[in-house]
Amino acid sequence: MEETVWQQLHDEAVAAMQRAYAPYSRFPVGAAAITTDGRIISGCNVENAAYGATLCAECSLISQLFATGGGKLLAFACVNGRGEALAPCGRCRQLLSEHADDRLILAMPAGHMSIDEVLPGRFGASNIHDVVDSQSVINTTE
Repeated sequence: MEETVWQQLHDEAVAAMQRAYAPYSRFPVGAAAITTDGRIISGCNVENAAYGATLCAECSLISQLFATGGGKLLAFACVNGRGEALAPCGRCRQLLSEHADDRLILAMPAGHMSIDEVLPGRFGASNIHDVVDSQSVINTTE
């Protein structure tokens, strides 16, 4: 991926971060990604007084992914309120993994990393399908 593309993703993530609603933590986060069909999507965190109802920037980004046609993520960047690269938390790494192209690269604080590097041994839909398709689910009601 060219450096100009990473700069564009960073700029989009910063713009999204500036629209974040973070009155409680005062920790705005913005995220941006490129899809495999070339769309650039973004999202920001939206906090809620009931903390468990807060939406991470990555959740917002995935909602936009589907609102604009679906697809898979090819490149991803996330920033904090100072515009610095921010690593997604474990929950958000799992969320991104579910919608990742196998080639997904993330801009992390330590540099660019693949989805498999940031979430080794990741669990996905194929793991569920393997069990369901093999009918090896243990029936605990018998």
